[in-house]
Amino acid sequence: MREDRVDKGGKVSLRFHSRLYKIGIGRVHNGRAVKLLIADRNVRVIDLNGELIRELPLDPSRDYQPIEHC
Repeated sequence: MREDRVDKGGKVSLRFHSRLYKIGIGRVHNGRAVKLLIADRNVRVIDLNGELIRELPLDPSRDYQPIEHC
């Protein structure tokens, strides 16, 4: 588990296996305090009230993990 704050660009950082990743959350969450729950390559981003903001499998081939739009 790790705590962070969403940056102005709508991203949070995560170091996994000595590599730094940026995870897109969305600019609407700018400045929001979040927790990252990490289990192997599965990442959940929740706010401090426990609301799920994003869930994703970490793609080790990409430094930036974009938001997948449908």
